[in-house]
Amino acid sequence: MVALQSGAALPSQFLTFLLGEDQYAVGILHIKEIIEYGSLATVPMMPACVRGVINLRGAVVPVMDLSARFGRAPSVIGKRSCIVIVEVANADGEGKQVLGMLVDAVNAVVEIAAGDIEPAPAFGTRIRPDFIAGIGKFNGKFVILLDIEHVLSSEEIVEMARGTAVAA
Repeated sequence: MVALQSGAALPSQFLTFLLGEDQYAVGILHIKEIIEYGSLATVPMMPACVRGVINLRGAVVPVMDLSARFGRAPSVIGKRSCIVIVEVANADGEGKQVLGMLVDAVNAVVEIAAGDIEPAPAFGTRIRPDFIAGIGKFNGKFVILLDIEHVLSSEEIVEMARGTAVAA
């Protein structure tokens, strides 16, 4: 992550969640709320990782399936499936965008000291290295800290949607 490489501080509190058997975390400052999985309205010609949109108090919020975004099979909806509502900067740096992330289960908010965060490995992970802000250690376990601005990059999603429209 650019912040880790440039010496900028990562947040110390993270929301941890599961995708399959793997545990991930996002800085708590990006999290707006966590909602129960409900029905989504599908949007034609969207990439597979965009599961649909929800109505969140009158606002249309796109929901991304993180499992599909990471190149895996789409998430199977279960009892613990949740939509984590996050706020990320727009691609142009002007303003914020609200998006939903479909995850298999939300675990807890954990505190990870800066000294317990290692840089992202260049290889050996099951997701793109540019999606990883670092690897955090807590309670003797590792958790992948996501660079949520990169994972939910609206520019990249738009490019994927264009590719889907061209292929259709």
